[in-house]
Amino acid sequence: MDELHQPLPAIRQPFATRVLLEWKTLAVLGGPILVAQVAQMANGVIDTVMAGHASAQDLAAVGIGSSLWMPLFLFFWGVLSAQQPIISGYKGANKLRRIMPTVWQGLYIAAAASVIMIVLLTNVHPVLTLLKLEPATAGIAQGYLDAFAWGIPALLLMASLRGLTDGLGHTRVIMVFSLISTLFNLPLNYLFIYGGLGIPAMGGVGCGWATSLSNGIAAIGLLVYLNRSRVYQNFRLLAYVARPNPRVLHYVLRLGLPIGFTIFVEASMFSVIALFLAPLGPIVVAGHQIALNVVSLLFMLPLSLGMAITLRVSFLVGAGSPESARLLSRSSIILAAFISLLFAIVLFAFRAPIAALYSSDPEVQAVSVTLLMYAAFFQVADVIQVTCISGLRGYKDTRIPMIIMLFSFWVVGMPLGYTLAFTSVLVPAMGAAGFWLGLTGGLISASMLMGWRLFGYNWGWARPKASA
Repeated sequence: MDELHQPLPAIRQPFATRVLLEWKTLAVLGGPILVAQVAQMANGVIDTVMAGHASAQDLAAVGIGSSLWMPLFLFFWGVLSAQQPIISGYKGANKLRRIMPTVWQGLYIAAAASVIMIVLLTNVHPVLTLLKLEPATAGIAQGYLDAFAWGIPALLLMASLRGLTDGLGHTRVIMVFSLISTLFNLPLNYLFIYGGLGIPAMGGVGCGWATSLSNGIAAIGLLVYLNRSRVYQNFRLLAYVARPNPRVLHYVLRLGLPIGFTIFVEASMFSVIALFLAPLGPIVVAGHQIALNVVSLLFMLPLSLGMAITLRVSFLVGAGSPESARLLSRSSIILAAFISLLFAIVLFAFRAPIAALYSSDPEVQAVSVTLLMYAAFFQVADVIQVTCISGLRGYKDTRIPMIIMLFSFWVVGMPLGYTLAFTSVLVPAMGAAGFWLGLTGGLISASMLMGWRLFGYNWGWARPKASA
């Protein structure tokens, strides 16, 4: 798979040929990433469905527990994802000796993050009290998190080692072990939730144990593979242990913290919107959740493409092929526009059948159909902004994009959304649709500002960041 990271001749080939070759490379890199992302999302779907069949109380508890651990994990996942462009850049520059020290610094960060997550998630009683949950539901939620906490080191270990595998262009590795985790999660969920083979039925708490065990199995399998595979014979973890290096740690954190904070802010924004919409009643909240779920599923494709763009741009910059990096960053915007328009057409044309798949309630369907129409416009702006920010991460530019996202979401998107949803200052109050229009406005702002910054690397007034 190393051929995926070979820089292209910059001038000799026709423009259209070079663009198509780069898109093919993105497809080969991004395809396994997409499968891995869907597999990881499938774990959440499996937990939700199987807990729901246990009882509504178990479903509520698992949902609350997931909403508490997921933002924390996404933050640390974002921090650790800085390793991908760093290692890909070293691969491109043929600075292979710098790769394993970077991997080990990521492992140290993952270890510290594991301690933080375990401490926080096993002591969420004050949060559960604030939520005013029924004692039985709160007990299940805490039990679920206590069990889930045992698998946190494995979860973050895989997130960290993904920097090595994806950074070297071997995106199928994490795909395989993500699928393994999902395959184990299904039977383990059944065993621990409903009981069997001498194990008592645990309900929602069993979801936590099943997830921990499936994550642990996948992480152990990944470690064995990396230490025995011929492909990684020069990168075996146990053959070379690097001590903590303040300079390299600082470099990873300098790039990773803005990524983690950006992802955390984006995730928390949707939680805030759900809280704002709660007074409008369960019908509106349900319709909003359906639209959000559909958009989240579609987002897996541009997200995976974006991760491939980050890998490819960082490699080309490291390989001394700035012209190819500029070509890729320009052409990826065109590709993103095609994808976003296709998604928008699908959402607009099939919004009624999509809503019917999620709910048989006519009122919920009506709200969902309306919101999915606005989600079609949201999708266009969202796909373009994630493509731009992914290209910037390939140039190791993360701090300014973080500021742009904060401005676009919390200065443009949320105030505009609240104004449109609950006031008549601009138009008659629109309810949930107002938030979708506000978010679309914020994403348009982000797309324009980050697109301008990305093209700065094409026009020469922005320079790629130097390696550590």
